[in-house]
Amino acid sequence: MNDVRQPIIVVRKKKHGGGHHGGAWKVAYADFVTALMAFFMVMWLVATMPQEQLGGIAEYFKNPSAVAGTAAAMAPGSNGPGGAGDVPIKMFEHMRNPPGSGQAQMDEDTAQAVRDAADRERLEALQRALEKAVASSQALAPFKDQLLIDITPEGLRIQIVDAENRPMFDLGSPELRDYSRLILSELARYLDQVDNRIAISGHTDNAPYSTANGFGNWELSSLRANAARRALVAGGLREEKLSRVVGLSSSVPFDKTDERNPINRRISIVVLNNAAERSAAERDDALAVVGAPAMVASAPAY
Repeated sequence: MNDVRQPIIVVRKKKHGGGHHGGAWKVAYADFVTALMAFFMVMWLVATMPQEQLGGIAEYFKNPSAVAGTAAAMAPGSNGPGGAGDVPIKMFEHMRNPPGSGQAQMDEDTAQAVRDAADRERLEALQRALEKAVASSQALAPFKDQLLIDITPEGLRIQIVDAENRPMFDLGSPELRDYSRLILSELARYLDQVDNRIAISGHTDNAPYSTANGFGNWELSSLRANAARRALVAGGLREEKLSRVVGLSSSVPFDKTDERNPINRRISIVVLNNAAERSAAERDDALAVVGAPAMVASAPAY
């Protein structure tokens, strides 16, 4: 009998890696993203909401019901004991209408920009009128080299400067020359055509000057500015349009390379723009709050 060996058959089952686990991980991930978004939204609300609304939310979580009370038992609510209140807090209304009314602030900023643009156009028109008058006026044309007109961050500036042989004032005196009065009288008619207020400053060169009683360049520049004010008012400028009259001595030279240059002796008249007026008002309010006196160089009327 032949010895026939029976073949041994081994059946190996194939193992598939990474079987299907279902969609549970997607649900967990979605929950995580939702929670993360809610967290950032809460943080954003806390950072942007006003204090009084934050206080209301804090009170809500202390006693989350429509009935205020201090009892240990949970207060009843529309969703059962301890449930949400009957009047939910409108948290998302803050997102649509930010505190302080952002849209109203935007509208006011836009309106202010329009007013400032109109104000600048008005001052530029005044500048053109003055330049035309200086070129053609029988009274102003002879002094065109002594009248400097430009636009500055404060507004329209007109500077009347001394010339070597034609000063506005006598040496060391606050008394205006006759032609200086004529210049200021002519300017007054134009300056009174706009509603903007006027600032006047007097300037000297840095030549040492003092009298026996201590009268020096600060007092002299103040008195000269005041003399210019009187001449403008006499020429028709309304008194209420004046914002400030100051003397600055030689502290703001026109020619910084040569502080003895006659051009440094001048009267500066600025037709103030809206921005300069707002800035001055804010400064005055700040000084009033702290009780600090305004530091403005001045001198009694001469």
